[in-house]
Amino acid sequence: MSTAREAPHHDTLTCYTDYGCRRPACMDRKRRYQRELRRRENAGQPALIDAGPVRQHVLRLQAEGVTIYSIAAAAGVHEWTIRSLFPGRGRGRKNSVSPETASKILAVTADRAKPGYTESTGTIRRIQALAAKGWPLRQLAVQLGINPTYAGDLIRRASGNHLVYAATAEKVASAYETLKKRNPSRYGIADHLARQARERAKAKRWAPPSYWDKFPDAIDDPHFTPLYGVSRGALLAADGRELMRVSGLSYEQAAERLGITRNHLQQAMLRHPETDAAGQDEAVAA
Repeated sequence: MSTAREAPHHDTLTCYTDYGCRRPACMDRKRRYQRELRRRENAGQPALIDAGPVRQHVLRLQAEGVTIYSIAAAAGVHEWTIRSLFPGRGRGRKNSVSPETASKILAVTADRAKPGYTESTGTIRRIQALAAKGWPLRQLAVQLGINPTYAGDLIRRASGNHLVYAATAEKVASAYETLKKRNPSRYGIADHLARQARERAKAKRWAPPSYWDKFPDAIDDPHFTPLYGVSRGALLAADGRELMRVSGLSYEQAAERLGITRNHLQQAMLRHPETDAAGQDEAVAA
């Protein structure tokens, strides 16, 4: 459901504890977690242990050039499980973890967690964000040090689950930190080309760097759905559909849960068909 702050994802307890999410599925996840804690306590098992050694192990892996995403993939845990060990914007760090989670993360070695390929979400989002700032794709590819055709292919298959070379992901991530602070027109990009890039990105609802700066831990998270350019009406329609589909609520019940009238919810759903609030159109590279 819509909250004051947008949760980065809804796969762990973070959305419930840090963002006030009260989606039915997330509330069920919280209840299951509490039941498991009680079961462990009754069995005389430690429910949680100190996260300090796990955090230090992650820092050592990062010092060897291993990304948080790669650590999570090697450990078989959600990326946010790793990120929560460190403070972020609007949240503190996690000081305890389950013994099972600690064991999985501590078993990760640099050699095991340094694959030749990595998930492409962050790479694609950085290219899209720079396009939204006014960098045309062809000129942007040169700045990023990648082939323009390959950059276009990445954008076109953005909705799929693809891999990129880890070296390419690191190259794009490094260049992104520099280019997001630059005005394209001051670096040889004609004003009309920069304008076209921004207009195309706006039509595709590509989030600009200023949006990702608000969610610094989410740009590489494939489970995070950016809601840039999505209106409040579209969000209400999506939340209403989810409540009705997942929890079997009626229009009246869903509207009451959202704090709006039945008519308001119906109008929102009529104005925003399901496809409007869900995804973004496939991009056409230029």
